[in-house]
Amino acid sequence: MMLLVQYTLIYASVLIFVALGGMFSERSGVINIGLEGIMVCGALGGAAVLAVLPVGTNPALIIFITIAMSMLCGMIFSLFLAVSAINFKADQTLVGTAMNMLATAAATVIVKSVNTRRSGGDNVSAILDYIQNRRCFIFKLFGMELNIYMILTVVVLCISFVVLYKTRFGLRLMACGEHPQAADSVGINVYAMRYSGVLISGALGGIGGIIYITAANSQWDFIYGVAGAGFLALAVMIFGQWKPWRIAGAAILFGFFRAVADAYMGFDFLVKLVSGEFYKMLPYIISLVVLAFTSKSSKAPKAEGIPYDKGSR
Repeated sequence: MMLLVQYTLIYASVLIFVALGGMFSERSGVINIGLEGIMVCGALGGAAVLAVLPVGTNPALIIFITIAMSMLCGMIFSLFLAVSAINFKADQTLVGTAMNMLATAAATVIVKSVNTRRSGGDNVSAILDYIQNRRCFIFKLFGMELNIYMILTVVVLCISFVVLYKTRFGLRLMACGEHPQAADSVGINVYAMRYSGVLISGALGGIGGIIYITAANSQWDFIYGVAGAGFLALAVMIFGQWKPWRIAGAAILFGFFRAVADAYMGFDFLVKLVSGEFYKMLPYIISLVVLAFTSKSSKAPKAEGIPYDKGSR
């Protein structure tokens, strides 16, 4: 049961970060299907730091550099979407899909190349090992092994709510996603706000990526990308109606079903009930069912996915 709770908190943290990132992007008017790819890039940047930094480095420094590198890599990769969708008015869904394909392929090639060079050809895998430095993120509370990312998740969730609903920036961002022409007419730079939304999604998605591969693992094979977690986060965002607290509730729900896939072996009745493969499919089945029943009442930002044309009214 303890393991189930731990995994639920881990996966909920991942989904909250990535879904909040998607929320900021879509609130500004840009659909971000490329969250999966952004997660992979953030994971690669953060994992590379953990793998390279010498054992014995100050734990606070390791945590700071890892998170900063994940954010930076996610933001840089999100610029593909920002430039294509905002400046060149490309189809946002196609750009996001291309980003997802590119990220996993690029990460696999990069890690394999580095491993091959370091080992002299003996190691041609796409695996990064960071078992030693990963311990800096772990602490124990009430007998449970928790992660610093869980605390960071609560902080970011609260900040996101305040920024979105209590600041001028957040209100302007939402205005650009609802009616960009009206926002422009009162002096709001729609392009700048949309860039901001996409870059924020890149930063949060990058952190979500490093949480996904390091919170419960001591190494990761990048040939698997992030195993569909970005798409699950999209479902969380939609089910959460692009609102921070509802996203958090949806993330805990979906995180629980994702955790069952890893912890079901500890429950005899679950082992005997159905095949283990079913539990691995469960979070995605749940997401399809939930979206099928809630999609009609979904209220997405009105201007999301529509390239902004300053001359149109």
